[in-house]
Amino acid sequence: MGSGQVTPWQDRNITVAGLGVSGISAARALAGLGAVVTVVDGGDGEGHRARAAELEAEAKGVTVRLGDAETLPEGTDLVVTSPGWKPDSPLFAAAAAAGVDVVGDVEIAWLLRGEGAAPWLAITGTNGKTTTTQMLASILRAAGLRTAAVGNIGTPIIDVVTGEETYDVLAVELSSYQLHWAPSVRAHSAAVLNLAPDHLDWHGSMEAYAADKGRIYEGNTVACVYNVADPATERLVEEADVEEGCRAIGFTLGAPAPSMLGVVDGILVDRAFVQDRQKNAQELAHVDDVNPPAPHNIANALAAAALARAFGVEPRAVRDGLRDFRPDAHRVAYVDEVDGVRYVDDSKATNTHAAEASLAAFEPVVWIAGGLAKGATFDELVQKSAKRLRGVVLMGADRALIAEALARHAPEVPVTDLERTDTGAMLAAVREAARLAEPGDTVLLAPACASMDMFANYNERGDAFADAVRELASGSAADTA
Repeated sequence: MGSGQVTPWQDRNITVAGLGVSGISAARALAGLGAVVTVVDGGDGEGHRARAAELEAEAKGVTVRLGDAETLPEGTDLVVTSPGWKPDSPLFAAAAAAGVDVVGDVEIAWLLRGEGAAPWLAITGTNGKTTTTQMLASILRAAGLRTAAVGNIGTPIIDVVTGEETYDVLAVELSSYQLHWAPSVRAHSAAVLNLAPDHLDWHGSMEAYAADKGRIYEGNTVACVYNVADPATERLVEEADVEEGCRAIGFTLGAPAPSMLGVVDGILVDRAFVQDRQKNAQELAHVDDVNPPAPHNIANALAAAALARAFGVEPRAVRDGLRDFRPDAHRVAYVDEVDGVRYVDDSKATNTHAAEASLAAFEPVVWIAGGLAKGATFDELVQKSAKRLRGVVLMGADRALIAEALARHAPEVPVTDLERTDTGAMLAAVREAARLAEPGDTVLLAPACASMDMFANYNERGDAFADAVRELASGSAADTA
């Protein structure tokens, strides 16, 4: 932008809520467009002060206010929030009282797109968002398209849309938080992978949570992709206000009806983006092309394929992109086999829906679970998974909730309850799981809970599990030497 060029953001007084990655990205971009930006954050520690000093030094027009996340700076005419801030935050109440709009960083990214900007293929859902978004990006790259996986993962989306690099299409992961604050976003095509209770403390109710997820379909132009096994996702499509000609496209682990993608004899097939879909189906890939080929991950692959096909990608690129894809760590990741027992790390299974999908991929299972429940209940999960369980090892702050559900619905399953929360707790959990397991079993870390009671994040929890398995393996090797 040439010096002296006036933008719609020139001299606007904008408050950015949060001094995290997305907040800093928004502050830099808006200040670069001539806005007067104040970043507010309730923290005032050494790390906060260092980030504040760095931002103020490099971004002219930015002021950072630490230690007060509640007071609206005088003169504010727009608040841009980081995703995690709750809708009932005092800052937003003050903004409402002053007649000031609150939007998120994704909304700003949408508004800052330049002429001829890359269309968005958008993905949300309670579980599988990141994997599906990365699968989609891999498929798009295999088709020779310039793309990036952005949004709730990777590079802040504002940096991508305002950067110098150009793209043909973006694979955009959107959380319910981001969608809540993004009223203007209009995707080329979008998918809701699944809906299960999560983040209800933030949204206030399941209805509000689902409504925010459903925003992803608003204004879609080509395809609204839904999960046939989850009728709530199809209802969101039915309720959405889309462009004329936009189609509802289902994905299913069974044989697909017309306008669906599904699985036939171990082959992923498309009956949506083919000529004469009443009679024809197009082979896309084999189940074994999906890594790992667990049922929930095949569903992720079908959703990614549906969005890619909606964008005109050829079948061969779907296959090649799925073959090239490698999942992130701590997502149904094989760690090792010790004494005939497989050890699998799905620390990313931080809610009951994700844990259910993970447990469904293995049998029999010694299940390691527990942590922060975030208001969840576990009866349905235990009822659906009980027949797969060889044993259970519980740890973490809310383990009693899972223990009670097991006592009600799987009283015959042996349960070990670990009270300890020190750094050796995971090694103790793995050793207890090994004691319960028999050759041919899988010991599965799928906590169904958040990690922050004992670990910094789910990555650290998964690393602790993998380290414990390696120590178990080294001890086993020593025993047989």
